[in-house]
Amino acid sequence: MAEASRMSHTALTLTLPPPFSQTPSRHFQSVPRRYPVRCSISSADTVKTAVTQKIPWGCEVDSLENAALLQKWLSDSGLPPQKMGIERVEVGERGLVALKNIRKGEKLLFVPPSLVICADSEWSCAEAGEVLKRNSVPDWPLLATYLISEASLMQSSRWSNYISALPRQPYSLLYWTRAELDKYLEASQIRERAIERINDVTGTYNDLRLRIFSKHPHLFPEEVFNMETFKWSFGILFSRLVRLPSMDGKVALVPWADMLNHNSEVESFLDYDKSSQGIVFTTDRMYQPGEQVFISYGKKSNGELLLSYGFIPREGTNPSDKVELLLSLKKSDKCYKEKSEAMRKYGLSTSQCFPLQITGWPLELMAYAYLVVSPPSIIMSKHFEEIAAVASNKTTSKKDIRYPELEEQALQFILDSVEASISKYNKFLQESGSMDLDVTSPKQLNRRVFLKQLAVDLCTSERRILFRTQYDTEEKIKRHKKRRTESSQNLRWLQKAVQMSFPDYKTSL
Repeated sequence: MAEASRMSHTALTLTLPPPFSQTPSRHFQSVPRRYPVRCSISSADTVKTAVTQKIPWGCEVDSLENAALLQKWLSDSGLPPQKMGIERVEVGERGLVALKNIRKGEKLLFVPPSLVICADSEWSCAEAGEVLKRNSVPDWPLLATYLISEASLMQSSRWSNYISALPRQPYSLLYWTRAELDKYLEASQIRERAIERINDVTGTYNDLRLRIFSKHPHLFPEEVFNMETFKWSFGILFSRLVRLPSMDGKVALVPWADMLNHNSEVESFLDYDKSSQGIVFTTDRMYQPGEQVFISYGKKSNGELLLSYGFIPREGTNPSDKVELLLSLKKSDKCYKEKSEAMRKYGLSTSQCFPLQITGWPLELMAYAYLVVSPPSIIMSKHFEEIAAVASNKTTSKKDIRYPELEEQALQFILDSVEASISKYNKFLQESGSMDLDVTSPKQLNRRVFLKQLAVDLCTSERRILFRTQYDTEEKIKRHKKRRTESSQNLRWLQKAVQMSFPDYKTSL
């Protein structure tokens, strides 16, 4: 399942760059292409689009033949001898396995920069590359277009062996239809992020088509450069593009290195090594011959791993797992106007998501809860902006603010939100029934069953965090009530003692 997942912990954020501005361009001689890819896309309902025809390049995700040809080409092109080989593996469809004993702290790979695809890579169709660069196309859409351009040229492209080894259909939520997202991920906030990503990709393609492709149809024919091929190329980028800190943060595709699968407990990641002048990673453990070698794609939740890579780690194995909890300010709140204005000032919404982990929640979540439950008093209204600043993490003052008189009410508000979220997960999981399928070999499963199992695994892991948050919050409320009761009892005892010592002294609670 992790075959489509190849990102280091320094990977790009998920949001695509904003549309670029166009500058005038001249026409160039067209380059004939051999791979037409026709598809039918409705601009009015882009999120519902599905694959209408297979991409004519790439391979099945478990193809070892294409990967072996890739390794031979890389070796002939300057890749040093490797201590790892490509094999079918239990975690992922394909993966790199140790051929020899590998020590902890050993550097591996050494992929030279000449075998790395980045924004500076030379185009086989130089005219097309020049048009995009003169129009200041950002790296993401530039690389997406570059992949399609090179793929369409077949053996004429220098990267033909690499592209032939890429999955024909990356495991990505880009390939889920709107109906599938609504049906299987209704309980999870990752659904909204998936829809946003699909819309980003669609919008980026439409922008390119309007500003450049339509003006240079001889360089960018629609039968090659269309929504279907861009879905493929962006799927490849989301799952395989890495940022290399030692190369000034350059983003790149690193052939061979992107055959490494993810392990949530591994802390090795890809980077450029100046001493060897190659892309490497340093092992954080020993590997014996036959063992699969892993890197980390970063401290990502199960939802984020599903979003970009199409797989979910086994339950309880991902220490970075989290779930997004939605908190909302009701319009019926007596201070709705004042609170919402304070929220907007600091970039917050009246419906805001915060991450929950097994280990707890961020200070920003508690601050947001304080703001929502604050009463309509003159004293508290003066603190609305202060609380909103803390909730947005846009303050240089003390972040761990406390309002003891509001704490129990804020905790109850959080608990109510958690239980409302749990009810959505319960509904989906109850309707899904009991499933225990092996999703490491999706080709053996019906697509509907496969997607359903992924959704069940995600919802189970996210609900687990919500259950823990529910328990912890209930305990905090109990302790707060106990302290309040004890304080009240102590006050009554003190009052009684005063009355006994001074019968003529009147007291009142």
